[in-house]
Amino acid sequence: MGFRQGAAFLGRGLRLWRERPALMLLGIVPALIVAVVIVALFVVLVVYADDVIDWATPFADDWNDGVRTVFRGGLFLLALVGAGMLSIVTFTGLTLAVGDPFYEKIWKEVELSLGGDVPDRGVGWIRGIGDGLVLVLMGIATAVMVFVLGLLPLVGAVVGFVLGLVLSGRLLAGELVSRPLEARGMDRAARAALMKQHRGAMLGFGVCVQACFLVPFGGIAVMPAAVAGATYLAREALDGVRAG
Repeated sequence: MGFRQGAAFLGRGLRLWRERPALMLLGIVPALIVAVVIVALFVVLVVYADDVIDWATPFADDWNDGVRTVFRGGLFLLALVGAGMLSIVTFTGLTLAVGDPFYEKIWKEVELSLGGDVPDRGVGWIRGIGDGLVLVLMGIATAVMVFVLGLLPLVGAVVGFVLGLVLSGRLLAGELVSRPLEARGMDRAARAALMKQHRGAMLGFGVCVQACFLVPFGGIAVMPAAVAGATYLAREALDGVRAG
C-alpha cells in the first residue's frame, strides 16, 4: 500500500457520515469538549506570543526596523505553526483518551462490517489515557523541533512546517491504527513490524488527517472518520499478512 491508498482510507471513513451518521455522531461529543479547551489555549497564545517573542529576542532590538519586523514576524508565524501541530496531536491524544468508549464503538462497527475476526474488547480506558498522554508528549517534542528548525534563515519556516506536517501525521496514524491492532493482543513491537510494511500508506493517511485538522474545527468532524479509516487500514494490513 502506498501514499494514495493511505489517503483513500480517510475517504472511506468520511463516507460513513453518509452511510452511518448516528454511529459517527458518537465521536462528536468528546472531540467538541477537547476542541473548546484547545482553542481557548490557542487564543491565549495568539494574544501573548508577540510579547514573549520580543522578550526572548533582545538581541534583535538594535537591528534595522524592517529586518527585525520580518525576523520576529517569522518567529510569530512559526510559533503558531508549532502550536498548531502540537494542538492537533494533543487534540487526538486527549480526544482518544476522553472518548475511548465512543471510538471503540466506531472501530468495532467497522470491524463487524468487514467480517472475519473481530476483537471482543478494546484496549481499555486506562490504557487509552496512557497512550494519549504519550502522544501528547511526542507532539510537544515535534513542536519544539519545528520551532528550532524555523530559526534557520530563509527556508526555516517552510522546512519546519513541512517536517512538522509529516512527523505529526505519522504520529497520528500510528496512534489511530494502534487501537484495532492492540485489541488483538499485538504489542508495540508487533504493531511496528506490521505497519513498517506499509509506511507509504501510514504517511498518506496521517498527513491527510493532519491536513484536515488544520482547518478550523475540522478535527471535530474528521476525528470519527479518522478512527474508522484507521480501522480499514489496519484490517487491510492484517488481511495482507494472512493472504501472504
